[in-house]
Amino acid sequence: MFTRDDKISLARLTFVQYAILALFVFLVFGLWRLQVLGSERYQQLAQMNRVRPIPLLAPRGRILDRQGRVIVDNYPSFSALLHRDNKADEPPDYATIARGLNMTEEDIRDRLRRMGKGSAPVVLKDDITPDELAFIEAHRNELPQLETIMVHRRLYPTNGFAAHMIGYVSEVSEEMLDLPGYELYEAGDIVGRSGVEYSYNHVLMGQNGQRNAIVNSRGREVGRLNETPPVPGERLQLTIDLDLQIAAEEALEGHNGAIVALDPRTGEVLAMASRPTFDPNHFAVRISAKEWNALITDPAKPLLNKAIQAQLAPGSVFKIIMAAAGAQEGITDDLVVNCGGGKNFYGRFFNCWEKRGHGTVELSKAIYQSCDTYFYTLGERLGIGRIAKYAQAFGLGSKTGIDLPQETSGVMPSEEWKVRNFKQKWYAGETISVAIGQGAVTTTPIQLARAIGAIAMGGVMHRPHLVAFDELKRLKLPLDDEAAGRTQVALHQHAWEQITDAMVNVVQPGGTAASARLEGIDFAGKTGSAQVVSLAARAKLGGHQYKDNGWFVGVSPRRNSEIVVAVLVEQGEHGYLAARLTAQVVKAYVEKQRRRQQDQKIAKAEIAGVWTATDAHGHEKLEGGRFEVTMAAPSPPMDIAPFQVPAKVALPEPFFRGGARP
Repeated sequence: MFTRDDKISLARLTFVQYAILALFVFLVFGLWRLQVLGSERYQQLAQMNRVRPIPLLAPRGRILDRQGRVIVDNYPSFSALLHRDNKADEPPDYATIARGLNMTEEDIRDRLRRMGKGSAPVVLKDDITPDELAFIEAHRNELPQLETIMVHRRLYPTNGFAAHMIGYVSEVSEEMLDLPGYELYEAGDIVGRSGVEYSYNHVLMGQNGQRNAIVNSRGREVGRLNETPPVPGERLQLTIDLDLQIAAEEALEGHNGAIVALDPRTGEVLAMASRPTFDPNHFAVRISAKEWNALITDPAKPLLNKAIQAQLAPGSVFKIIMAAAGAQEGITDDLVVNCGGGKNFYGRFFNCWEKRGHGTVELSKAIYQSCDTYFYTLGERLGIGRIAKYAQAFGLGSKTGIDLPQETSGVMPSEEWKVRNFKQKWYAGETISVAIGQGAVTTTPIQLARAIGAIAMGGVMHRPHLVAFDELKRLKLPLDDEAAGRTQVALHQHAWEQITDAMVNVVQPGGTAASARLEGIDFAGKTGSAQVVSLAARAKLGGHQYKDNGWFVGVSPRRNSEIVVAVLVEQGEHGYLAARLTAQVVKAYVEKQRRRQQDQKIAKAEIAGVWTATDAHGHEKLEGGRFEVTMAAPSPPMDIAPFQVPAKVALPEPFFRGGARP
């Protein structure tokens, strides 16, 4: 029995009651917060705990030539993917993964470190072998974090074919992610890094999809929730003619230098080759540090696109610019020079390349025999101001604006240029060297192709481009006004005819490139030999690396040309060697055009037919007649880019036949 003294006081009882009530209210509030306020968040967490997103990578768009033939394609490959969402009960066994994928644990940890923190999956190894693929499939229970994904790798032509123009792709770097324009990219994304792959990356790159897989508590996939398919990149059709590109590559084989062919009527690039070259297929998976260091330290600079980046003295090709300037200024009309092997200017004797002299020389002979003495004299009369004015009008000293990255501008010296860069005055003697394309003047092959092509076109000049305006419209890309890429430089009719006729004589007997003559083809051009160092320095230093560079820029036909080809042969010494290479490309172009014209010859055939017709009264009657129809001859098979499919990859047979696929 409890006594009165053992009873709980009212105050204590009240306190206990309120404490129980407060606890109950706290529990009710917590339950309300979890189920109502936090329901969306916890539902998302629960969803994440059972759903694993798996990326579906979009293939890049194919790159085609002007006739729709494939230059760059894709091939199917598998990559090993490591999930970092911690859905499995145990962490990944890196040692086992490393053994199965023929990697080291340090390779795996380095890859994870470079990808940064986060839960996004990481590609551990690209282009895995069948044995490595079998390892992943066999260890799905022990290694649920390991996955394989299909990747469409870039398949480029072999042996560096058109490599500088096409470019290559690789993973976006950490430095690039901090640059403007890369805000939407993520670590591991494959992007264009040079050439067309870079310039039109936004067109070629597709949009990745995603498959949401349902996984259990051990991270094993037990079902699929939904899937967003990837959107492939757009195909890109270039102005390049694959047949002409093959001709350029073959012509340049064994030489260091560059070839670029343009249609001067439009500015379309028909072919572009540079040597030495590199294999972009090495970048399609992942280039090793050793291979990369070998490329960037090679003194021959294989990554340099010499067609748009080699800034070298143009030599005697510059004399065509000088001739146009002299004709426009009315100086060459009556300028006749007696060449005795050189001439004195400003107290110094300047040699002509022909030590015996050229005798009496006027403009035409000065061009096809490349008389230095004549152009020394012309340069003295023009002065550096007018020389620079006309050279700049024809685009020298400025970028052409071609749709490729890292084009260089070259140098067109002037009085203002020297003061601005060296804080020195211009000396008259410097003009004499500039007049024959030496001294401080430097150009790129594409600048010379554009400039000489403009003269052959009567002064009309277009911006070079690799993607035609119709293709830009199809892709709904911002379209520059076509006229904005067109420039008109004044050139008198008589001067135009005189200069272009003299250029024909360059490849005739008596010209500096007679061995490059093409029978039955209206072929014209100008040779150039440009010193790398002075003659005295070359005699002192010796070595083949100081031999003159050989140049030639050729057109066909001589006026209103369809094609202009600029060729640079480093250490080629004489321009006639470059002229022979130019002739190979021009011949390939002309012969192809003639074949096409032959194929388009009209063949007429007569056919007869009968049919039933209804007259005005609704009566049917039988009628007949004879008709003539035209039929075009079939086109011959087209050349294809020289692909080499990886041996471990099985592709459909049409790929091996080189069939053009839209």
